[in-house]
Amino acid sequence: MGRKKQQGQGEDTYGQLAGAIGGLVIAFGTLAAIKDKLGLSWFATVALTAGALVALGYGALRLRTTVKRLLAGEARTATALKQDAPAQPTDAPETAALAQVGPGLNTGAEGQLADGPAAVEAVPAHPELTEALVTSQVLDRTEKIRADEVTIVPVATGERYSFLLPRTRTYQDVEKRLVNIAGWYGVSRLHLKLERDRDNERRVHLLKLNAAPFSQPFPAPTREEIRAFDGVPLGHDVTGALAGVPTLDKASMVVAGMSQTGKTTLINGLITCLLIAYGDFDLYLLDGKFCGLVTFEENCVRYESSDDPAVFESMVDELNDRVARRYAKKRAAKQNRQPEPKFKPAIFVVDEAADFFADDGTAKGKERAAGIAEKARKLAAKSLESGISVVLLTQRPDKDAIPVQVRNQCQYRLCLYVESEGTAKVALGDSYFTTAAPINPTHLNPSIRGQAVLFAGGTSTLIRGFNFEDEFMWEVVDEVAERQKRVLEAVPVSPLTQAINLMRNNGTDFIPTADLAPALGITETSPGERGKKLSKLLGVTPGKAEKSDVRGYSLTDLIAAAASDA
Repeated sequence: MGRKKQQGQGEDTYGQLAGAIGGLVIAFGTLAAIKDKLGLSWFATVALTAGALVALGYGALRLRTTVKRLLAGEARTATALKQDAPAQPTDAPETAALAQVGPGLNTGAEGQLADGPAAVEAVPAHPELTEALVTSQVLDRTEKIRADEVTIVPVATGERYSFLLPRTRTYQDVEKRLVNIAGWYGVSRLHLKLERDRDNERRVHLLKLNAAPFSQPFPAPTREEIRAFDGVPLGHDVTGALAGVPTLDKASMVVAGMSQTGKTTLINGLITCLLIAYGDFDLYLLDGKFCGLVTFEENCVRYESSDDPAVFESMVDELNDRVARRYAKKRAAKQNRQPEPKFKPAIFVVDEAADFFADDGTAKGKERAAGIAEKARKLAAKSLESGISVVLLTQRPDKDAIPVQVRNQCQYRLCLYVESEGTAKVALGDSYFTTAAPINPTHLNPSIRGQAVLFAGGTSTLIRGFNFEDEFMWEVVDEVAERQKRVLEAVPVSPLTQAINLMRNNGTDFIPTADLAPALGITETSPGERGKKLSKLLGVTPGKAEKSDVRGYSLTDLIAAAASDA
């Protein structure tokens, strides 16, 4: 084997030598051909050929280097595009980011390098909001609020922030720490108003006031502003915009708060707005303060100034009778396959409602109070489908003030300043403080009258009721009274209009049943039967003359009944 190897090596040597000799012959022949073609000496021919070969070699080297650089540049561009592309969501984004970066480097919430000389901040954090939310423990220190996802809009009383939380957080994280955020800004909880975005759980709308809410009173709205409001305005919100409820149709309301906090002022503003913009409706007022609601007596179907539970029971009975008549019409329409009848709205406002549910401690008194509570519950529960709403005001919002079965029928709740959370729960509901962004009524400033928490549709709004000038309210009352008079004059002749004309001709404000019945053709001799027939004919419940037991009808009640429907 050794000899064969050596023999093969010799043959390779002979082959290489032969190739070299052949190369020299070809080179010599090429040089000779160039010499003959150009007519040059041998020295010039060799020098020219060597220079050409060197130039060709250098050109080939430059071409190869350029091609390599172009290919390397394309590879770097592709790598950069891949790195800049948005990361695809994974079950563990932070783990994936760490795996890509490698051990020993720290990454932020957005997967960017946080340490090391190669760290790059793709999008800067919003410094104010990021620090506020991290300090308030809404975010941890690896998270941030991106500056390009923040919008700040100035409003009349402060600034409205709109921002997007990181993917690990939702609106509820901000809601739970709202008090801490207020502390970071150096303001009270009432300086902040949190609004939920209906389309994105991570989107937050935060209003920050420059001063305590309602530090400066807003001017009362004009008639045009009240009419333009989409619903029933109750007051201003903290920005000065009108705030209220969508409607009082099929909804009742409880208004609670301590004495001298502005309940009556707030409800006077509500009634004024109703007279301006709610259209044609019937108003029933029970003035437990004797003079708190007297401004609107002229516009009422029935107005009573009393703290007697019997008066309250009488008005509840009257409205329950009206509810029964309306349901009878609804039932008849369905039976006859007719469109459902449309009824004129009726609103029953009761000031100092707690007084009418109280008992004197005796067994008879407790029984009567329970009966009144059941009638009131029935009215609040069943009247809504027939267009009758109840508004109850009380300055004693404790658990015994308004029976639970009555209070639970009220969809809208307003609570002015109270001294304890327990009292606030009575007014706003036992579960109120578990709702979205609740406002604690104990934090309200009691010196700002008419300031209240409005809880409607699952949302809390801080408002301040309108404080209209007396002259403005008188003008509204007179305008509505004149309109009601024109309506009454257009009513066809009926027993009701005959009774009204009779009393006007006689110049009397009250007529006993015994005198009115014969004038309308009722000849019954029995007082009981005579009274029933007359009440049915007129469609009005009789009452008693002031400081007398004589039963009959007041001109005011008959006029109001004539202007109303069933």
